Amino acid sequence: MPATSSNSATNTPDYEVIIIGAGVCGIYLSYKMRELGFNFTVLEAGDDLGGTWYWNRYPGARFDSESYTYGYSFSKELLDEWSWSEHFAGQAETEQYLHYVAKKFDLRQHMQFNSKVKSATFNESSSYWTLLTEDGRTLTTQYLLTAIGMLSAATMPKIAGVETFQGQSFHTYNWPKERINLEGKKVAVIGTGATGVQLISEIADKVADLTVFQRRPNWCAPLHNSPIDNDAQTKIKASYDEIFARCKKTPGGFIHGPDRREYSEVPEKDRLEFWEQLYSSPGFGVWLGNFRDVLMDETANAEYTQFIAGKIRERVKDPATANKLIPTDHGFGSRRVPLETRYYEAYNRDNVHLVDINETPIEQVTPKGITTSKTDYEFDIIIYATGFDAITGAFDRIDIIGESGQSLRDKWRDGPITFLGLQTTGFPNLVTLAGPQSASVSTNFPRGIEESVDWTANLLKHMRDNDYKSIRPSLDAEREWTEHVKSMYEGGLASTTKSWFTGYNSNVEGHDILRYMVYFGGALKYRERLAEIVESNYQGFELK
Repeated sequence: MPATSSNSATNTPDYEVIIIGAGVCGIYLSYKMRELGFNFTVLEAGDDLGGTWYWNRYPGARFDSESYTYGYSFSKELLDEWSWSEHFAGQAETEQYLHYVAKKFDLRQHMQFNSKVKSATFNESSSYWTLLTEDGRTLTTQYLLTAIGMLSAATMPKIAGVETFQGQSFHTYNWPKERINLEGKKVAVIGTGATGVQLISEIADKVADLTVFQRRPNWCAPLHNSPIDNDAQTKIKASYDEIFARCKKTPGGFIHGPDRREYSEVPEKDRLEFWEQLYSSPGFGVWLGNFRDVLMDETANAEYTQFIAGKIRERVKDPATANKLIPTDHGFGSRRVPLETRYYEAYNRDNVHLVDINETPIEQVTPKGITTSKTDYEFDIIIYATGFDAITGAFDRIDIIGESGQSLRDKWRDGPITFLGLQTTGFPNLVTLAGPQSASVSTNFPRGIEESVDWTANLLKHMRDNDYKSIRPSLDAEREWTEHVKSMYEGGLASTTKSWFTGYNSNVEGHDILRYMVYFGGALKYRERLAEIVESNYQGFELK
């Protein structure tokens, strides 16, 4: 690739389309662009494809949606060929699957690895985007499609001395490729979000000593994973049409949809029997298959929350430890629920210790370990499971400059402003796949992504067929959509809880306010809106 744009002299961009990111979204985007005959490339920061499933190599990383609802649905041949080994596949198998897809459809030829994008600037005179990579290369494109992932901007905690630790330390997102020897080691894990829960469950019986530093406990529920035997495999492959049709009918794009009965109309005995059934079932049924008003009504939620709290107390032998693992600041399901395997049982082990940093705050990381207000700890390994600057963080880490020198980072400083979660005014020809305020970031990711990618591919084909060169949303359309997104936060308990759904992150400066990050209207409503836009000849967009 040349250091500067090879076609600058003729005012023709290097590519019609540049895709940033070679994860689940970027892979499918590349498939669609190739099928439509666009001149395109994919820029990927890592040295291979996979996105989330490339970076997150930590022990215990796996799906929380059923494998057969997570894989791509666009190719019957692919569905027939690929066999998932578990109902909830782990990182290694998922990465292998994405490699298989790329090889099957010959997509790797379009991907440039170790190509981290430093900046993207819109040229108003040519209506092209100019991208600068961190290794100094310049590329130009008519359309810029971001597939940078909603949880790809890892955040470290604000703790003094992190850089002084002399043992091994890393964020879970940057887990090394080489094998980490945990046996016989004294290990610290900071953070008990979904990643921390998976990690702790997996390594508790492998390390010599594990100390978990917890700031805020989560409501967790059993995954109930199991292998897929031959009979189940045959049934799954024969049922894919039914499986994906089911996903299309649910608000979250999962196979689990809400029970439409009114919570108050079901006798208490029947409610408890139903909840026991949910708790013993695999996957997100325990969260998304419940009575709908459990996630809407405080009284219903409080009763179910107490039911789950009782389960934690049953599983954790020490009452004081159990109480520390039970959240008091939010009800069950108002944040995305981590699914676990023997997580609570890990705290019954003599080698596992739980430290509540609200009671004894971490003061600093030292060369030998961690100092709290009460104790000095020595560790061989410190693992930071401290989460992400979700959804907008990956955009903020690229210097994206639109019309009149406007920075996307500045425009979204107090929260994203978009039309359909796909475009924002002042940034023509930029389409933010898996961007803020789209349904794909609040639903079963591949199900939402396939619809957004299909819609975007059809849009670009429409523009090419009609000789349009640029697209941008109108200010009115952007205002209307942003207000619609805000209105969807009313009534649901998730909108009242500090989480990445609502834009809060204590590790990121300025992210201590409500920011309308996701679309709570559900996949069905979002799909209908996308169809309406097409039927109205892209009303709300300015095509030139």
